[in-house]
Amino acid sequence: MNLPGNCPAPLAIRNRRNTRSLVIQWTETDAHEISWIELRGSCPCAGCRANRLRGNISLVAEDIAITAIHHMGYGVQLVFSDGHDRGIFPWVYLAKKRC
Repeated sequence: MNLPGNCPAPLAIRNRRNTRSLVIQWTETDAHEISWIELRGSCPCAGCRANRLRGNISLVAEDIAITAIHHMGYGVQLVFSDGHDRGIFPWVYLAKKRC
């Protein structure tokens, strides 16, 4: 399945604790790794986006972790160790960091 902009939907997602990152396997030979800190800091939920638009910069704790991943069909909902679980990261949003 191709997404807008000719970015394919990922084949797999892995929560890699040893590198504290989420690995998105786009094709057999192409994987993209995004740190937990970057994902938490760029959460696309309405509350986090509103804070960023107001110029508020939320510091993300260095020990932040992804504790759960829920597949939503068009993306993933990530649950973070600070209790934040409102962000759904669409495949297109994640693919923009790769394509």
